[in-house]
Amino acid sequence: MNRRQTLRAGASLLGLLAASRLTAVMTGPASAAGFEVEKSEAEWRARLSPAAYQVLREHGTERAYTSPLNGEKRPGRFVCAGCDLPLFSSKTKFESGTGWPSFFETLPGAVGTQVDSAYGMRRTEVHCRRCGGHLGHVFEDGPKPTGLRYCMNGVSLRFEPAADGPA
Repeated sequence: MNRRQTLRAGASLLGLLAASRLTAVMTGPASAAGFEVEKSEAEWRARLSPAAYQVLREHGTERAYTSPLNGEKRPGRFVCAGCDLPLFSSKTKFESGTGWPSFFETLPGAVGTQVDSAYGMRRTEVHCRRCGGHLGHVFEDGPKPTGLRYCMNGVSLRFEPAADGPA
């Protein structure tokens, strides 16, 4: 294989990866159904910080160890930064060592999932059930009792401290 063929093969592979990413986002069960909260791109941009928009609406990822929510240990709940839907109780948060806020369980009916095959990997993407905002991914290497690790982008969440007592 010569240099030109190698470059073409690489470009084709990148194109396939991009197409698989688009397919994973567009054909998931949640996108076919629509969401309770829908806004125009301009409305989302006005509501969210640039970083939150990039993660929630464009399926981005924040840099590891940059979220102030990593160190959040107070009783409360974590809600979607896009639509304020409660997603996680602070009781289910744990230190995963990954650099992103991690939880072993969601609140009932809070999230949806779909296959994400971007970048040559097969993962399970997690999104807000109400607005469809991308939150992160779930993996099967978490602690008991669920064995799950919901690895969330902190910028996609907002913390609400409990008014009185544990959340």
